[in-house]
Amino acid sequence: MASVLIIGCGAIGTGLAMALGAQGHVVTGLKRQPPETPSLIQYIKADITSTESINALDLAVDVVFFIVSADGRTESSYRSVYVDGLQNALAKFPKQAWFFVSSTRVYGQSQGEWVDEDSATEPEAITSQLICQAEQRVVATNPNHVVVRFSGIYGPGRDYLLRTARQSPAIQQTPPYFTNRIHQQDCIGVLVFLLQKRLAGAPLAACYLASDDDPAPLWEVVSWLAAQMACGPPVAKTIDGLADGNKRCRNQRLKALGYQFRYPSYRAGYAGLVK
Repeated sequence: MASVLIIGCGAIGTGLAMALGAQGHVVTGLKRQPPETPSLIQYIKADITSTESINALDLAVDVVFFIVSADGRTESSYRSVYVDGLQNALAKFPKQAWFFVSSTRVYGQSQGEWVDEDSATEPEAITSQLICQAEQRVVATNPNHVVVRFSGIYGPGRDYLLRTARQSPAIQQTPPYFTNRIHQQDCIGVLVFLLQKRLAGAPLAACYLASDDDPAPLWEVVSWLAAQMACGPPVAKTIDGLADGNKRCRNQRLKALGYQFRYPSYRAGYAGLVK
C-alpha cells in the first residue's frame, strides 16, 4: 500500500481518491477549499500557487497525482497552475513518484492525422503550449515520472455534447472532423491501473495517451446522440478552412500494458447518459 497525495480534487481526483482508499491506500487530497461536510477523504487546505502555503505542508507521501485545472481559459490562469503551481509542488515533493494529468490538446495536428505518444506536440494556443511545457518539466525533473494525456472527458455532469446534440447543430460532415473521448470512469481506471503497475515494479513509459478505442467523426457522434434522444439531426456545416483539433488518438501503448476500457466507444459510454 502507498501513501498518496492528490493535488486537485475535482470529479476525477475525488473519484480516484475513493477508488484508492477502497484498495487500502492512505490518500490525502489537497484542495484550496475542502468540503465542510464529513468525507471519507482526508483533505488538506492549501493553494499550490502560493509558495508559503505549499512549504507549510507537513506531509510524507510516496506518490503524487497532479490533476489540476485552470480557473479560466486565460494565459494567466494557466500560468498560475501549470507554471507557478507546478514549480511549487515539484520543489516540495521532489522524490516522490509523480503522475501528471495532461491533455491531448498538446497536439497541434488538424487534418485528421493519427497521433500517439511519439507524435509532435506543437500546439498553437498558448494555453496548450503551457501544458506541453509543464509535461516537459515533470519528465525533466525525473524520467520515471509519468504523464497521462486524456482526450475529451465526458460522464455524469459533463454533458456538453448531449446539450449540443439536442439543438440540431451545424456540424462538419465532409471531410470528417474526428473527435476523441474518454469516459470519466476510465480516467479514474487508467490512473489506478498505472499506480498498480508502478507499485508492482513494472516498467512504465514516460507518457501514455488515454483515449477510448473509437476516434469517431463528430457528425457520426452527434447524429447517433440525436437519434437516441429523439431530437432533430445535425445540419451539415459549410467548411471554411482547417478545423482546429481534428486528429485521431491512438491508445495502443496503454492497451499493450494491459488496460481494458470500461467504455471503449462513445456508444458504450453515452448509452447510460442519454437515459
